[in-house]
Amino acid sequence: MTPLLAARSRLAFALDYPSLEAAREGASRVAAHVGVLKIGLELFVREGPRAIELGAELGCDIFLDLKLHDIPATVERSVRAAASHRVRYLTVHAVGGRGMLEAAVRAAEGSPLTLLAVTVLTSLDATDLEAMGVGDPPATQALRLARLARGAGMPGLVCSAAEVSLLRNALDPATILVTPGIRPNGPHDDDQKRVATPARAVRDGASLLVVGRPIRDAADPAAAAEAIVAEIAGAANGPS
Repeated sequence: MTPLLAARSRLAFALDYPSLEAAREGASRVAAHVGVLKIGLELFVREGPRAIELGAELGCDIFLDLKLHDIPATVERSVRAAASHRVRYLTVHAVGGRGMLEAAVRAAEGSPLTLLAVTVLTSLDATDLEAMGVGDPPATQALRLARLARGAGMPGLVCSAAEVSLLRNALDPATILVTPGIRPNGPHDDDQKRVATPARAVRDGASLLVVGRPIRDAADPAAAAEAIVAEIAGAANGPS
């Protein structure tokens, strides 16, 4: 596998579109340059499993980003349903607790589904956590939840780029680390508070990068995705 092909598999494009038609059009522009298409709540609630079919249509894996958080039995059944659709990645909230996480792991056994436990959302900072009764900074909370999730058998985690180096050094090497909030040109004025460039995230230990607006809103989305893949390849093979 060439470096660019390997790098392509490490880029997930967030399909943050209001309809299946818009998502198909946006994904078609960049499918040759991304390995994964991420389907979030908005698109899935509107279109349901039809959105998952975009992966087979365009030759990409599907990342179903539902951030499940419910009683263990409900999450277990939901994970099993996602696995039946041949989804590659699925998110659950680590704050759901060990019992919920273990139920999700049981449901995914024997399938190609890779479960990802969300630690601390990239839209939250220390002030937000304090308002929710969490006195520790985001990095401390992310590591606490990461250890809980890995102890429950979760193969992967979602964390901000600000915590990825900490988690990579603290956890076993097999841990899959997924980082949203990737901004090729640095921080933007949006709801993502803890961000990094693709190169920085890869050098700090990220396995999979999630990119939405920087590709979707670019004048040339395909060129934007291609540039990010090149940056991933360079960071993965170059000096830190």
